[in-house]
Amino acid sequence: MDYQQTLDYLFSKLPMFSRIGAAAYRKDLTNTIVLSEFLGRPEKRFPSVHIAGTNGKGSTSHMLAAIFQSAGYRTGLYTSPHLKDFRERIRINGEMIKESFIVDFVQRIRPLSESLDPSFFEVTVAMAFEYFAVEKVDIAIIEVGLGGRLDSTNIIHPELSVITNIGFDHMNMLGNTLPAIAFEKAGIIKKDTPVVIGEHNPETAPVFEQRAHEDNAPLTFADQQRFISDWNYQRHRLTAGVSTSPTADDKEFYTLDLPGIYQTRNLLTVLEAVHRLRALGWKLEQTAVHKGLANVKKLTGLHGRWELVHEHPDVILDVAHNADGMRQLARQIELSDHEELHIVLGMVGDKDIDQALALLPKTAYYYFTKASIPRALPEDRLSEKARSKGLEGKTYPNVMEALSAAKAHARPRDLVLVCGSVFVVGEV
Repeated sequence: MDYQQTLDYLFSKLPMFSRIGAAAYRKDLTNTIVLSEFLGRPEKRFPSVHIAGTNGKGSTSHMLAAIFQSAGYRTGLYTSPHLKDFRERIRINGEMIKESFIVDFVQRIRPLSESLDPSFFEVTVAMAFEYFAVEKVDIAIIEVGLGGRLDSTNIIHPELSVITNIGFDHMNMLGNTLPAIAFEKAGIIKKDTPVVIGEHNPETAPVFEQRAHEDNAPLTFADQQRFISDWNYQRHRLTAGVSTSPTADDKEFYTLDLPGIYQTRNLLTVLEAVHRLRALGWKLEQTAVHKGLANVKKLTGLHGRWELVHEHPDVILDVAHNADGMRQLARQIELSDHEELHIVLGMVGDKDIDQALALLPKTAYYYFTKASIPRALPEDRLSEKARSKGLEGKTYPNVMEALSAAKAHARPRDLVLVCGSVFVVGEV
């Protein structure tokens, strides 16, 4: 098979969560372990940091990878899903995995794959671990796909575990309460391995504390170690002052090329992770921290986080897709300088989206659409649900028609926001 045939095989022959949803989710690690053993346990041949969470785990992973790169480490980064190119999922120092490696890897495991019937994600994780081992990375930042306890990435024993936050998402697989979801995320906590929790929540903290106690894992809550004292948002950049107590004067300012205000939460998580990693012997100087945070997009290829892609009118892309993400997005919109607001919105159909829709601004004009995946909620059904929440607009059969209409209707000082699904943003 050539590269395109290999991709077609991966996308069409293997059950893929982004296309079909829960049917592709494997509730155990059996296939991943079989694949790993076939490859000689590549995940044991490099150190790693494991990152889970409902929101912010992608940004946190990229920020941490950018810091390691800036400190001179050869840094692997595994994230999902991809926006445009499959190879975005697996990077070393920002460079995407080689096409030739993908072709050779799939050919090599194909006989096993035919008998094992693994999911797309299980194969992709095995591919990432093999690539990082073969390429001899100094460290790999590994983002959990879904949940934690039963996620394919959870065969690693990392240097540090990070859980950004807990919110309502994928409840059909992870549970209907915050403690139930936290239990699944806490599954990445490993014996004698430090763990950083990004946000303290009275409902979920006992779950993490109990698991950490059982595994003798030193635990810290990032938002109890440092505090955002002030911040300044200027279109392409966010500057945040960080202090060690709410009243302290020991402010240090960090500038991020990820301008979303919600990144202040991820910043605190990243800084505590850096602190813990330094204690383990990793040389992460402050100059590298500042350089990495200021150049995340350039160093790691991150997209879709309050990303400005067009001016006059401003067109901004954001992958927010659940209630917590929409809450942060609504706050960001309030802080933005614009006249009228146009929102291109598409969502997947296997989630509880009513709560997310209720958080979106009623003053915007909406362009309801759907991504080109089976899981996408049809635009007319999305429009009906949105109308019940007081959101008004028209329907469009595909993302590009919706975006074209929004840009045509928008005046130079208006804001066009594309959100609701990673797959909608990916198409743009």
